[in-house]
Amino acid sequence: MRGHVRYGGVTGEPNAQVDNPDPFTPPAWRSPVYRTPEPIIWAVQLTRLIWRLAWFVIRHPLLDLAAGIVFLIWVRAGWPGLVALAATAAVILGALRLWRPRWFTRLVTAPLRDRWRWWFYRRHWHSVLTITGLAPAYRGRVMLPVLRNVRAGRCADRVTVRLVSGQSPKQFADRADQLAHGFGAHVCRVRANMPGSVVLELVRRDALADPIPALPIPDIATVDLGALPVGRCEDGSPFTVRLHGTHLLIAGATGAGKGSYLWSLVRAMLPLINAGLVRVLACDPKLMELAFGRAIFDRHGDYAADPGHIAALLETAVADMQDRAARFAGRQRDHTPTTEDPFTVVLVDEVAFLTAYQADRKLRERTLAALATLTTQGRAVGYCVVAALQDPRKEVLNIRNLFPDKIALRLDEPSQADLVLGDGARDRGARCDEISTDPPTGAGVGFIRLEGDPDPVRVRAAWVTDTDIQAMTRPYAHPAWLALPGRETA
Repeated sequence: MRGHVRYGGVTGEPNAQVDNPDPFTPPAWRSPVYRTPEPIIWAVQLTRLIWRLAWFVIRHPLLDLAAGIVFLIWVRAGWPGLVALAATAAVILGALRLWRPRWFTRLVTAPLRDRWRWWFYRRHWHSVLTITGLAPAYRGRVMLPVLRNVRAGRCADRVTVRLVSGQSPKQFADRADQLAHGFGAHVCRVRANMPGSVVLELVRRDALADPIPALPIPDIATVDLGALPVGRCEDGSPFTVRLHGTHLLIAGATGAGKGSYLWSLVRAMLPLINAGLVRVLACDPKLMELAFGRAIFDRHGDYAADPGHIAALLETAVADMQDRAARFAGRQRDHTPTTEDPFTVVLVDEVAFLTAYQADRKLRERTLAALATLTTQGRAVGYCVVAALQDPRKEVLNIRNLFPDKIALRLDEPSQADLVLGDGARDRGARCDEISTDPPTGAGVGFIRLEGDPDPVRVRAAWVTDTDIQAMTRPYAHPAWLALPGRETA
């Protein structure tokens, strides 16, 4: 065989026969190469460039207008005009920052921060996703998930990602630790979004590392029973808890900070308590947590510590609730707090002792039956149960699922996070067993899961000290109580 051989108009070269003494080696034909003329290549690239510029202009009309103004001023006035324009813009932005700081944040700071963080993730996107195995190859091409947009907060970023066809959010969740280290974040949590996309929550700075002092008592006009300020979320935003129309379960080991949540809720509701729009029934079997505020509860509700008295208090609450439901029947379906029918909050500390550990079986059954009735029938008529416990097992509190909203603080075992917050909560980032046992670092830190939202959110409640509680109870206290040792500083 010599030179080139033509078969059907296709020219190839028998490479396998070149310098090969074996005459029986089958030929390996090389595919023909067609060279595109350079003018065509330049024309195609120029067309692409023009199209991209046109698309950029269409998508950014404000930027186009600004560029047009700058160009017009430069043509008309030269460099002095541009300097005057820059000075005018700086004065306007400074005035907006002082006059309307929220507008400045929304219109200037937030977009710039979002764009800066988007550029940061874009710069590392290809390498991080390739190394973590989230950029699959298909037909010889690397299919990279698309970085859509970034919402940057003070402490965390929310990165929206469009998945490659065939990918699932679980693949990203399994590599959350790798993504966190790859992007220089403390933690990465994967949140489910619309089909075909996920949201990566990347925490850059821990806003919950330091204790939060007690929040100020709000003005009565600003109190919202659907959003009571309790502390701070991981992204630095205010942490609010809804009580009206729901029930709340708080689980945590000893010293995890359950009292911070109970007292922060009481503190947030105090103006409405004073106005008679909220009534609090406090059940305090260990006599150490809610007893500090007994003066408030005796004035605007009730207080019980003995298991027998607690069972009677809960049964009385059930009777009142059923009487209110009978009066509301056929007249209204929703409850609005009034002085005649106030919103009633049942605070139960150490509910596990009342439902599982106390020796009297009849008292256990009475207490459990009353709590079950309140949690199943009380939401619509203005009754809310807030229960705190240490042991979240089902045999300890078998009505655990009757609490729509749940908070899990530090727990002893990894599996307990799923017992409190639902199956898969720990896989979605609720690592309650890893919360620090050091009180300044971990007390009050936990994860909340709301009804209808499977994703847990890391939060921390404000620390309400004994001095804060005494200041709250001082207007209600009897002079004899104030004369006791240690109360003079209240």
